Amino acid sequence: MITTVTGKNQITIPSVLANQLDIQPGSKIDWTIGEDANILIARVLPTRGQLARQIAGMGRAWFPPNTDPVGEMLADRDREDEEEGLI
Repeated sequence: MITTVTGKNQITIPSVLANQLDIQPGSKIDWTIGEDANILIARVLPTRGQLARQIAGMGRAWFPPNTDPVGEMLADRDREDEEEGLI
């Protein structure tokens, strides 16, 4: 596919590529020059939401099975609040 660079150094990403790579308004693209100076490499960066989904639950590998560290932390806080007379 061939695109043309505008006077403002802008290009239009062909819709086939945009759909295939899920490029939407606001997507960030990292541009680099390849080993051959005539090669331009464009890498679509993940969104903040995609990054969050990738790291969600990564710490679970360090906890024993069937534990709920967040639930335990909340229960500890409730006990501390009761001891301090806040509840």
